[in-house]
Amino acid sequence: MRRSRILLMSAAVAVIGLCVAAGAQLTPELQDQLAKSKYVYISTARKNGSFGKPAEIWFLFHNGSVYVASPPTTFRVRRIKAGRNQARIAAGKPDGPSFVARGAVVNEPDMYPILFDTYAKKYPDGWGQFEQKFKTGLKDGSRLLIKYTPTGAVTPAAGGKE
Repeated sequence: MRRSRILLMSAAVAVIGLCVAAGAQLTPELQDQLAKSKYVYISTARKNGSFGKPAEIWFLFHNGSVYVASPPTTFRVRRIKAGRNQARIAAGKPDGPSFVARGAVVNEPDMYPILFDTYAKKYPDGWGQFEQKFKTGLKDGSRLLIKYTPTGAVTPAAGGKE
């Protein structure tokens, strides 16, 4: 009996691991919302497992993942480095449609031109002021590239239909 429970638990953990490794698929509606949204609102996991206050941030939605560039002193980066990489990402507004994602600080310099081009088009009023900070920061480490990969739990906007 004990052995069958252990085998069952092992199988469940393996299936969950495969689902997380493969990444969750976002609904077409949520992908469309991310494509249209100017901002995402990222809430990162605290030590107690709850999510912190959502932070409005510039972002790039590319190949099913959300990319942001942040200083290493932000809660986003500090929590990822502490092993708390789960985040809730809402599209368009803090209570907009959201999903749970796994964040990772990544070294993907091929993404920089895509990120910069997207930011220049998406944020024309602020890009001129911040362009050099992003470009220099990603080179010298004063900004880090974070990739959020969906893991599941897609939710409709607050007050929306399920």
